[in-house]
Amino acid sequence: MKPGLPEDLKVLLINLERSVTRRQTMEKRMREIGLEYEILPAIDGKLRFSEIIREVDESAFVRNVGRPLLAGEIGCYLSHLEAWRRLLDSTANVLLVLEDDVVFHEDFVSALVIALEHKDDWDFLKLNKIRAKQPIRQKVLGRYALNAYLGPATGLGAYLIQRATIQKLRPIMKPITRPIDHELDRVHVHEFRHFGLEPFPSHVDDGDRSTITGEGFSAVNKFAWYKRIPLYLLRISNLIGKIIHFHRNGRLYAAIRKTS
Repeated sequence: MKPGLPEDLKVLLINLERSVTRRQTMEKRMREIGLEYEILPAIDGKLRFSEIIREVDESAFVRNVGRPLLAGEIGCYLSHLEAWRRLLDSTANVLLVLEDDVVFHEDFVSALVIALEHKDDWDFLKLNKIRAKQPIRQKVLGRYALNAYLGPATGLGAYLIQRATIQKLRPIMKPITRPIDHELDRVHVHEFRHFGLEPFPSHVDDGDRSTITGEGFSAVNKFAWYKRIPLYLLRISNLIGKIIHFHRNGRLYAAIRKTS
């Protein structure tokens, strides 16, 4: 493992076997930052849809997202759960999960070192995002803020998760009722410290050709607004739940404490 990183860190790169160009690009990026890793073949939702749909409460899923489900997002969900299982089957205690469209910033490894030096302060830590709305600063780690999110916090391009957190979450992640990043955003339900390290040391770039949502989100067909009312009510419920959760756990008005 790269100097400064603990021996009990496991790094997995999730990649569809048919996404050869993505894999080659990520292998180059991984060499550039000098991080040891393993490739985890992603579960191909399109090829295995008739099998994996059994893991889904489809009516709940459609109600929770306001559109038909996508085969790729179910494969993605189960691929992340497989990454978690790989951690539990290893001797490692912390897992870094990378998707195959992540772009590393120059400070990625140094940010990773800082995050791991302060692993007692988080259970699940985002290193990039799709959305990270209404951040609530919990602590300052050098040049980084450790943030919770009152608003939506989605995207799993790069994140750290601890063994104990996996052991807590894994048994309650099925049946599948929403995309996995939406499920993990329900901190008020699952009661864990889901934070982000900002400024994020990486971002995602799929060239607008997502293997899940299609080119330019062409595979996403949202229902008419009046059919999405249950989704809007759910969002309000999630906001209220988060406010209560953060207040109860002393995170709503967390003091800023600078650590070296």
